[in-house]
Amino acid sequence: MKNKKSQYEIFREKVKIILYGTNTILGRMFDLVLLGLILLSVLLIMLDTVQGISSKYHYQLWICEWIITIFFTIEYVLRIISIQKPVKYIFSFYGIIDLLAVLPMYLSIFFPGASILSIIRALRFFRLFKILHIPQISHQSFQLKEAIEASKEKILVFIYFVLISTVIIGSLMYLVEGKDSGFTSIPMGIYWTIVTLTTVGYGDISPQTPLGQFIAALVMILGYGIIAVPTGIVTAEFAKKSLRNNTVSTKTSCQICGSQLHFDNAKFCHECGTELHH
Repeated sequence: MKNKKSQYEIFREKVKIILYGTNTILGRMFDLVLLGLILLSVLLIMLDTVQGISSKYHYQLWICEWIITIFFTIEYVLRIISIQKPVKYIFSFYGIIDLLAVLPMYLSIFFPGASILSIIRALRFFRLFKILHIPQISHQSFQLKEAIEASKEKILVFIYFVLISTVIIGSLMYLVEGKDSGFTSIPMGIYWTIVTLTTVGYGDISPQTPLGQFIAALVMILGYGIIAVPTGIVTAEFAKKSLRNNTVSTKTSCQICGSQLHFDNAKFCHECGTELHH
């Protein structure tokens, strides 16, 4: 029994090196194969929606999709059993995406057509940043994440204000325009408000009265603010984080390229990517 357990532990360690070891040869090779299969899977799903191709090769595409799904399923199970804390992976961002990548094909057994949802596998391309492991990209993505987290309360308040304004404007347009102009209900007025605020402008419903057109003009102008405000909030937080973290220092020099201009908290050289020793 002890021998079997040791063999299982050895197996887990080997699997962990392959699945999570982005700095090992086997890990790199597996990551490249994984990215290739994700790309192939997305292409197969898109091709299956083309009528001419689907009518001729639907069965072949279906077989290929199931083979890829089984591979992803095995990979998902191996990721769970190869780490010390499986629950942490299962409920992590990548763990949820990996699960969603395999579920649609199994759901298609009971709900025909659900397999098209496998296109969500495209989200697995986020692993590319993790695989590349480029310090500059990692640093910028971390700063962006911090900026979004710092500004989420402001954005939520802004969205709350927009939702209330949308309901009020939609109701007002229903009263002003009425059913003759296509505003058959308050929800239809809210739909028109959302379309106008987001500057989409389908044109399926449009105000006919002078007052309605005046309100529409105000909503269109307000729409530009709707786009600019969240962007400005995140940009301001991003700039604030950058100024706080990116104080330039000339004390730390790179041993490889000799560059001396580095941030105080920099871990890698901005010129060649070499690890810095403060």
